[in-house]
Amino acid sequence: MAARGAERVSVLLPTYNERDNLPLVVWLLARTFTDSGIDFEIIIIDDGSPDGTQEVARQLEKIYGSDKIVRKLFLFPSGTAYIHGMKYATGNFIVIMDADLSHHVRLDFMYCGKQKEGNFDIVSGTRYKGNGGVYGWDLKRKLISRGANFLTQVLLRPGASDLTGSFRLYRKEVLQKLMEKCVSKGYVFQMEMIVRARQLGYTIGEVPISFVDRVYGESKLGGNEIVSFLKGLLTLFATT
Repeated sequence: MAARGAERVSVLLPTYNERDNLPLVVWLLARTFTDSGIDFEIIIIDDGSPDGTQEVARQLEKIYGSDKIVRKLFLFPSGTAYIHGMKYATGNFIVIMDADLSHHVRLDFMYCGKQKEGNFDIVSGTRYKGNGGVYGWDLKRKLISRGANFLTQVLLRPGASDLTGSFRLYRKEVLQKLMEKCVSKGYVFQMEMIVRARQLGYTIGEVPISFVDRVYGESKLGGNEIVSFLKGLLTLFATT
C-alpha cells in the first residue's frame, strides 16, 4: 500500500509498569504501520513506573529513532495523559490505546478501513457489538464493565455501544476540541469523550474488537476508580 501523502497517525500510549509489554506492542505497531504504508509515531507517556519502563522506552527510541518513538514522563490520572501527549503529537489522526496488549494492534483496519469507509471523526473499538468480546476476565470484572456500560446507556443514551473502552481513533482537531470540553479524570474520561462528541455532532464509527486481559503486570482498576466512575456518571447525567 502506498504512503498516504502528508497524513500521519500518532499513537498515544500511556504506560505504568509495562516494561515487559512495551517492546512487543511497539514492535507490533511499527510492523503494522510499515506494512500498511502509514506514516506514524508512538508517544510513550509514562506514569513514573518503578519497574524500568522508562529505560525500555529509552532503548526503543534508540532502535526506532526519535521521529518514531517520543518519550514523555508525566504523573497522571487516566485521561490527563492524553492531554499531555497531545502537545507532542504531529499526526493528523490520533490513536489512544493501552500498552498492555489488551488491544489488537492491527490499527490499519481502523484507519484504512472503518475511518475511510465513512469518513468518521472518531472510530471506537467496541467489545459489545458484532463479534466483539472480552477474554481473560473473571466474572466480577465482566459484571463491573457490563454494569458500567448498562448504566451509561440508560442514563446518557450516547448512541455508542462501548463507552468505557480505551481503544479509539480521532481526527486530531476533533480530539483537541473534545479535550477542551471534557472535565472528567480517571475511567469516566473515556465515557465523557463519547458523550461530548455526540453533543458536538461529530460522527462515530464502531469496530468490534476482542479485548484480551493483560499478559504481564496488574491493572490499576480498584474500588476508588469504581466510586469515581459512578460519581462522574451522575455528574454527566446532571449536566448533559
